[in-house]
Amino acid sequence: MPPERLHALSHAQRDRLAYIEQKLWFVGDMRRQDLVDRFGVQTAAATRDLSVYRDLAPGNLAYDGRAKIYVLGANFSPLFDFSPERILTWLSEGYGDGEPVSSRAGVVCDIPARLAQPALPILAMVTRAIKQRQVLRIKYHSIGAGRSEREIVPFALLDTGLRWHARAYDRKSGEFRDFVLTRIQEALVLPDGVVEAREQSDQDIQWSRIVEVELVPHPDQPHPRITEVDYRMRDGMLKMRLRAATAGYVLRKWSVDCSPDHSLRGPEYRLWLRDHLALYGVTNAVLAPGYVTHHDRHVGKGKSRTLEPAGHGAAGKNAGVVD
Repeated sequence: MPPERLHALSHAQRDRLAYIEQKLWFVGDMRRQDLVDRFGVQTAAATRDLSVYRDLAPGNLAYDGRAKIYVLGANFSPLFDFSPERILTWLSEGYGDGEPVSSRAGVVCDIPARLAQPALPILAMVTRAIKQRQVLRIKYHSIGAGRSEREIVPFALLDTGLRWHARAYDRKSGEFRDFVLTRIQEALVLPDGVVEAREQSDQDIQWSRIVEVELVPHPDQPHPRITEVDYRMRDGMLKMRLRAATAGYVLRKWSVDCSPDHSLRGPEYRLWLRDHLALYGVTNAVLAPGYVTHHDRHVGKGKSRTLEPAGHGAAGKNAGVVD
């Protein structure tokens, strides 16, 4: 189907068609009433949406006259490019940008809760500042410095898998840093705050730099083929392109052994960074399990060691995390 036919529709109707496709693809069936309940449209409008979708993708759905329900077509081919994260969120927490609802997808899906979530008023203040390119004055608590006031210029949110950070220029240190959202106690917009050129995201080298890493099954794992399957590796390798500012978090989250001699032991280390030099110059590489600098390897006569995670000793400070 030519993409211009889909793009010619209104944004609201494309949302409804995407919902039809999600229900069909990931649940297997679709009723008109699902559209009525989800979007508050009339039954006639829901019928038209289903007709439009069938016209755009005739092989994607079929009608079961006995059950009076639409089911997945035998020649299904998706119209929309969904991300796995979006689908998993929809399955576990419900779908939509409005009032939160529990999942109605009918598929049991449980995601462990985070131990800490940012306060919504703080989160809203930060996200508005990002969108409107504003300067914030915040009261922040860190392990090293305790309570302090800072002026920051946030430009992105960062999910490390354990907690949310705001990536921002920190006027106190004169550097780009990661601020843990739960540690921001107060946030106010500076009414006359002007974002200078050196404070903008394109000046953040660690954020702009893309690092290419190659992950392979850990050499000490007894069944490397299972790891290849789990991580959908090609030719025994998983290639990833990461922002330098996020690389350490990602490698720590997935327990990737980043020691040059794959010396970390334990069942959690299923992956190994094949070329540790890929992290050269990455500030938060110290967060990656087993990563050591050239100096550390020289002092330790080539033996790798596991550095402490962010927030403990020098590792957190060197990683640009305001802990």
